[in-house]
Amino acid sequence: MNKEDSTLTHLECTKCGKEYSSAEVHKLCSCGKVLFAAYDLEKAKETIDSESLKNRRYDIWRFHEIMPVLEPDYRFTLGEGWTPLIRIDNLGEKLELNNLYVKDEGLNPTGSFKSRGLCAAVSKAYELGVREFVIPTAGNAGAALSAYAAKTKTKAHVFMPQDTPEFIVTEIKALGANMHMVEGLITDAGRIAKEAAAKYDWFDVSTLKEPYRAEGKKTMGFELAEQFNWELPDVIIYPTGGGTGIIGMWKAFAELETLGLISSKRPKMITVQSSGCAPIVKAFNEGKDYAEFWENAETIAAGLRVPAAVADYLILQILRESKGTAVSVDDLTIKISMFQLAREEGIMLSPEAAATIAALDLLIEKGKIQSDEKIVTFGTGSGFTTPEVWERE
Repeated sequence: MNKEDSTLTHLECTKCGKEYSSAEVHKLCSCGKVLFAAYDLEKAKETIDSESLKNRRYDIWRFHEIMPVLEPDYRFTLGEGWTPLIRIDNLGEKLELNNLYVKDEGLNPTGSFKSRGLCAAVSKAYELGVREFVIPTAGNAGAALSAYAAKTKTKAHVFMPQDTPEFIVTEIKALGANMHMVEGLITDAGRIAKEAAAKYDWFDVSTLKEPYRAEGKKTMGFELAEQFNWELPDVIIYPTGGGTGIIGMWKAFAELETLGLISSKRPKMITVQSSGCAPIVKAFNEGKDYAEFWENAETIAAGLRVPAAVADYLILQILRESKGTAVSVDDLTIKISMFQLAREEGIMLSPEAAATIAALDLLIEKGKIQSDEKIVTFGTGSGFTTPEVWERE
């Protein structure tokens, strides 16, 4: 096996198990559910081990054997990935949490974790011949698509709610995408983007409606394992809109175990949503396998204002398998937590990311996290992307 090879073999439905060729462009399974990329992990074992990784690049292509792009020339990058894992000592001491960390995804190229997923999705689609993309977005995913479209000299069409944070709108415009402002929520943007995709033959890179954004997001799981010397934390607290991050990391952990890099131990996966839009929390608490559409969704955390997630069944399955939970926090608590983390730790997070900090008190009160557990909160976006929220203290 060439040391630059990917071991991608096929695509597989996460619900019915139907297989598809990875040499063709696919979106969802014919049953309407999410497709995952599958790899020859036994073959990948030949070149992946903790020693070989020491001499590799520090971006999402670090584990190229279990990433989907076959040709190295199509592994585009803007330097995404390998974000710092920062110990939160001051706040941790106040909360009596001895091993509290934040993985600061705001240091990705476009200011959020969305860079990972869109880098992988655009790179693979480009390899398969796609040159024009469309995405519905609450903001950050649109910025990421715009950046990678610029990098690859392709076209991006971005559909987003009219109240998308002003800085992100400016960012998308600066990156050269075609912007379409939509009245309503991301679900409305998604409906219109889907119609445009069908009419103009644009490739839709909506959350989990194609197989490869999850592959970019799973690299967060690879990095966590490596940063903790191949032992996963006890708890991962994740702000959840579409849920690609949780789903991607859970897939990463399974792959790493098969490769022999980690044990079967898994973290408790905890979803945090805004109380103004909490369909996963409601479904989890009611013991349901699917989430109902959340009416009149409203929150300052634009990325959490996702009233329906295509992969709700996967998110809920992961929460239960991991013995995790799902909680919601209100906007005031989110905003207080943004300023608290900034002033006590020197880290400015977006509202979505700060929701994980806002949830800590509630999780302690409910007995869901313990003082000696190794806890990682995911700072999915930089506070610099939402200056208007900071101005209204």
